[in-house]
Amino acid sequence: MLKGIRGTLAMIGECFRMSLSNIRGAKVRSFLTVLGILIGVMAVIALITTVNGVSGSISDSFLSMGAGTLTVSVAGSDLKTGMSADDLEELTKLDEVEGVTPTVNINNARISRGGHYESKIPVSGKNAYYFLTNPEVVLRGRMLNIVDERNMSAVCLIDDEMTETFFYGVDPLGQQIYVNGIPFLVVGTFSAEGTESIASIFTGTPNILIPYTTALKMNSTSDVTAFTVYMADGVTSEEASEAVETAMDAMFSYEEDTFTITTMDAIEDTMKTMTGMMTSLLAGIASIALLVGGIGIMNMMLTTVTERTMEIGLKKALGARQWQIQLQFLIESFLLSLIGGIAGILLGLGLSLILSNAMGTTFRISTGAIALGFGFSAAIGIVFGWAPARKASRLNPIDALRAM
Repeated sequence: MLKGIRGTLAMIGECFRMSLSNIRGAKVRSFLTVLGILIGVMAVIALITTVNGVSGSISDSFLSMGAGTLTVSVAGSDLKTGMSADDLEELTKLDEVEGVTPTVNINNARISRGGHYESKIPVSGKNAYYFLTNPEVVLRGRMLNIVDERNMSAVCLIDDEMTETFFYGVDPLGQQIYVNGIPFLVVGTFSAEGTESIASIFTGTPNILIPYTTALKMNSTSDVTAFTVYMADGVTSEEASEAVETAMDAMFSYEEDTFTITTMDAIEDTMKTMTGMMTSLLAGIASIALLVGGIGIMNMMLTTVTERTMEIGLKKALGARQWQIQLQFLIESFLLSLIGGIAGILLGLGLSLILSNAMGTTFRISTGAIALGFGFSAAIGIVFGWAPARKASRLNPIDALRAM
């Protein structure tokens, strides 16, 4: 039995050597055949890896913008159109809540100074807690404080764009700027990047920050329709969301569809679903190239069978069995697809690295994509090589020898 196993292994080794010799003997044809598999695998690896890197970067951005927070949007009802200052204060008393930051936007504001003006400038109202929680936002000057909030003070912070537009070469601190005709004292400058949040994705990043009470007054309203809830330490988003929902249900007399609470978990689930669908779609499209490459392998192997009819006849006349002939051609087909698959994986990773650097996203190697490309290429070699191998194994040795 051991002798039989050794004989079989020796025969398989000989098949590998002969297959490699045949591949080297037809270099151009083998290269063109391998090229189809190579392009297909490279496309699969590059697309899936790049999409994973992009989705990872987007998820990281979402997490950095909304870690430990809930975003609440208020639609209101006929009896209650929004949240009052007292309502927000009630939410801060919840054990699951550390603090609340309202956002009151003045869209398309007209900003002017010294005869120069700009239209459609986004202005956002914030409270003192926002600056205490995000001290890195302020670059120079001071934060907006509780006194500004209570007195509805006409003070503001401006970003670099407004500084360059209205105070080029001049220190903006202590200067006046007009927002919709109202003079505001510039008390500080801030980083626009620091104000990015989940809500800013939909409302845009503001160029000017003012007390939220002042923004409410300018909008002729006393109701807040959007705010961010900062969760207490050790509290999950689900626990905080349930506590806020229970409290707000009571405030809105348990009417339905009066507010929406958005958690990071919900956003992450949506992102994963979307990127999963995109990855599957792109992988499906790229797999078409693999299918075309498989057809190329089948075409080459069928041609090879025709060219090597005499060789097959001699082997059969010398006692070679059908499965041995079939195995040799299957190994040759498998090696062709395997060479293309390995080269495609390496080139695909290199291409995805270049694309990631060009787009400024994270390069993340996808083991799933590599396994898919490798497995797909190996399977194609076997599936599309089976028919030519079967044809070769079924040749009649007498007919094959007549071809001499």
